[in-house]
This record gives sequence, structure tokens and C-alpha cells, in this order.
Amino acid sequence: MKRTLSVLGSTGSIGRQTLEVAQACGLTVAALTANRNSLLLEEQARKFRPKLVAAVEESAAADLKVRLADTPIRVAAGPRGVLEAATLAEADTVVTAVMGVAGLEPTLAAIRKGKRIALANKETMVCAGKLVMDEADRYGAEIVPVDSEHSAIFQCLQGCRDRGEVRRLILTASGGPFFGWSREQLARVTKAQALRHPNWAMGDKITIDSATLMNKGLELIEAMRLYRMPPEKISIVIHRESIVHSLVEYCDNAVLAQLGAPDMRLPIQYALTWPARAPGLAASLDLLSCPPLTFAAPDCETFECLALALQAAAQGGTAPAVLSGANEAAVDLFLREEIGFLDIPRRVGEALERVKPVERPSLEDILLADHAAREAVRCAR
Repeated sequence: MKRTLSVLGSTGSIGRQTLEVAQACGLTVAALTANRNSLLLEEQARKFRPKLVAAVEESAAADLKVRLADTPIRVAAGPRGVLEAATLAEADTVVTAVMGVAGLEPTLAAIRKGKRIALANKETMVCAGKLVMDEADRYGAEIVPVDSEHSAIFQCLQGCRDRGEVRRLILTASGGPFFGWSREQLARVTKAQALRHPNWAMGDKITIDSATLMNKGLELIEAMRLYRMPPEKISIVIHRESIVHSLVEYCDNAVLAQLGAPDMRLPIQYALTWPARAPGLAASLDLLSCPPLTFAAPDCETFECLALALQAAAQGGTAPAVLSGANEAAVDLFLREEIGFLDIPRRVGEALERVKPVERPSLEDILLADHAAREAVRCAR
């Protein structure tokens, strides 16, 4: 089946690679959205000829209207424009590649239209995973993960009819650029150092999350929601080579793993073509030339963000939303070089202490918790 896509966040790293896959696989693009990059959005629109493009920033949308005036492409503005793209009748698949909690409401809107969600926005599941999965069940929407780790687990679970047979999910982590470093060394980390990931080419925010190991903590919470597994049945191992993307251990002691080159186009394509497969753009894995595969336990004492994520996962309620919002705000301050590397976990931890959790949250409770966490980080000294 040739799918028709709405790509939310088309100018980001995942969005750009999604369009590469769409072109290679001959998929149709019905809608594109971005935050403010009107120049790249115009270029993409002229190439893929969608029915609708939307920019969150009003000024970018106004600029885009002028730039695309000679085309029949409709331009929308603001969060409503993103919601329109997420629910566009012509699109059967919505790629949610926007960053942060901003992806939550468009994802829910697309689910309520019964669309396939190619999920690249982990914060949606971290903050509101139970709500999202319940709505997907209610409206018959498919959620296929794009993250390499969750795509690997998704693939290793194919054919598993009884989740009771699963002993544990094993998420792999590269360890980022600072594997083996001490806290004294981490205290001197610069923005430039933190943005040099050893294996993956990603956006700035997720690269910093990889360096702090927060990314793996968020992925553990995401796995709890996507696969309806308790945290005690999910493990994390450091795998420096980024070749084994994750594993599933079954009750008979069999362990299934998904291997591949560290190329995000592979899990993106699988999310768009599943249950079928197609020739792809990702490099083939040469087992004879790849390095030895190594595994190690994560250091939660040195990399406190991972410990904080495990704490929020165990606490539940709005704690994961507080974790996610606080982390997003702290990483933004670090990228602006207003705080140090170790200030990220410090400020996230303070937000978790200050923002009172709600045990059984509504969508409004989740959004309020996210807002309160961001304010707690920005107001911290």
C-alpha cells in the first residue's frame, strides 16, 4: 500500500530524512509543517507539492504565503495549522517529528481520525502515554514507533501473540560522547563537546539528551506506554557501537535483537511501510567489517538524568510530564550557554521536587505540569 503522508516537523532532522524516504519509496506528501524555517519549508513544498503547509510562527507563515503565492499550495499558521495538517483527510499516515510536548495535541487529533501515527515525538508518550494508547485503542489508530530503539523492539515483538511470554525489553544506549567520564570531567563539558555524538547525526536537543543519558530514561518511559510493560521489565544497557538497536528477552531465555547501521532512515521507512518491507536508503550492515559488539551497565550515579527518569517512571502520574518539560527547558538553557552541563540534572531534580504530581491526570493536568516544570527550571538559581 502506497501511503500518503502528513509530516509534522518536516524541517527538522527526522522530518528531512522522512522526506528522503518518501521520495525513495514513491510516497505522496499531503501536508508539511514547521516551526519557523520558511525557507526550507518553501523548498520542500515546491519539491513535494503538498496540499497544505503550516508554520507555527505567524511571521513565518506570512512569509511563506508570499513565497508560495504562485502555487496552489494552501498555507496555514499557528498551532491550528498544525492540527489541520494532522487531521487532513488526504493523509492516512502522520509522521509526528515535532519536538517536545507541542506534539501531543496534534498526535491525539490524528489518532481520533484513525490515522497511522509514525511516532518520532517521544515526549508525547512520556507525558501522556496512557491517554494516547487508550485513544488509539478507541479509534483503531496504529502507532508505529520511529525511534531506532522502539522500532527494534516493535520488530522483535512481531509474531508474539502473548505479551506474557516477554520476560523483559532491553533498550540499548550508545552512552553518548562522555561514556566513562567522571563528574569532575562532566562539570567542564562545553556545548560543542556535548553536540559531538560518536555515532548518530541528530538534532541538537536529542544529542544533548543522549549526552546526559536523559534520552534513554525518556525511552524507558515511552516503552512502558507503547508496550504496556512495567518499569521492572525494562532494562538499559550501554552498547557503544550502536549496531544492536534493542532486544527482547522471552520466557524461554531466547533473546531477539534487531541490528543495523546507525541510520535513522531505516526505522523511519519501516514505520511507513509496515507490515511490508521495501528496498531502502540505509547502508547495509557488513558483519565481517563491523566492530566487536560490547555491552555495559549504565552509570546512574554519574549520569543523574537517567536516575531522575527512573524515579519519575516509578512515581507515574504527571511526574514524567514534569521530567520532560523540565529537561526540555534545562537543555534549552544549556544550548544558550546560560547554564553548565551538570546544571541540567540539578534543575530537573529541583523541578521534580517542586511541582506537585497528579496521580491520575487529565490532558489539562499534563499540560499544566509541563508548564509548571518549565517555569521551575527558568526561575531556578
